[in-house]
Amino acid sequence: MAVDDLRAAADRAFTVDPAGSFSYGTAVGYRPLREWIAAKHAVAPENVMVTNGSMQADAFLFDELVPEGAGVVVERPSYDRTLLSLRQRGADITAIELESDGIDVEALAAALRGGRAPRLAHVIPNFQNPAGHTLSLAKRRRLLELAREHDFLIFEDDPYVDIRFRGEQLPRMLELDEGEGNVVYACSFSKTVCPGIRVGYLVGPPDVIARIVKRATSTYISPSMVAQSIVNEFCRSGAIDRSIATVREALRERADALAEALRRELPDASFVEPDGGYFLWLDLPEAIDVDELHVAAGERGVQFVKGSDFMLDGGEHSLRLAYSGVMVPQIEQGVQRLAAAAGALV
Repeated sequence: MAVDDLRAAADRAFTVDPAGSFSYGTAVGYRPLREWIAAKHAVAPENVMVTNGSMQADAFLFDELVPEGAGVVVERPSYDRTLLSLRQRGADITAIELESDGIDVEALAAALRGGRAPRLAHVIPNFQNPAGHTLSLAKRRRLLELAREHDFLIFEDDPYVDIRFRGEQLPRMLELDEGEGNVVYACSFSKTVCPGIRVGYLVGPPDVIARIVKRATSTYISPSMVAQSIVNEFCRSGAIDRSIATVREALRERADALAEALRRELPDASFVEPDGGYFLWLDLPEAIDVDELHVAAGERGVQFVKGSDFMLDGGEHSLRLAYSGVMVPQIEQGVQRLAAAAGALV
């Protein structure tokens, strides 16, 4: 974690703009950071809203665009908090299978031809949570075609985009859309600065952003100006680039160690090795029930999230492993214990 750089960013923020840092702002967020984000994405500031983390951005977007009964497409599996949020709003959810190169766009096309009429499609394009998969460029283009043809909005939920440690960066669907207004994009600084900073943002059509800003104004007046002013200085100083490089290298080493240990200790399991991000999705033989494995692994000091938590149905033989918070020796030991727990069940 870039403690020294964050301390220096805070000192600059409080020295250069104490009034902006310590006062109420407006619901659009800290304006200098909003302008930095707008420049990063080559849009006008009116296309940007800065929030208390990207999950709050998600919640505001769903509140605005997903009334009860509205159709929403999600990946299968998808982030458990997204599913919970959509269920709480009474959304009509269509889960489309996730393949190694992202959501099955032709299965989505078939569902649309069959009468599904979603208002929104939620997609995590890079190093997806929970699966770690990345949406291919061809599928990004096809998804945009479907959105234009069937008049739904793509919610490009992209908190892991900068944590790529293999391969080439792919263009965002926000960029590929070329300002046509078919995409709302969300990202977060929690994965690149530090988890506790809780700063995220939305980029989208100005009318959509304006409606969400109005909703946010009636909710909390403004997000945390202190956190956002620190992030602004952190980004403008170039410290964010150093922080991203550090995080990438640490996670690459851990992901490689996890994949190697799984191949060695659980050869009958299958997985797609991630090219970035925080997570790996593991499919186990059908003889292993993950509910039972969760108990057996917990008794051995190993924690994971069950695959069924990320699905509307199914997932009984799958699980998500997160490698960001453990060191390589712990990963190797953890996989050995996970394999021992699995072996005790068959």
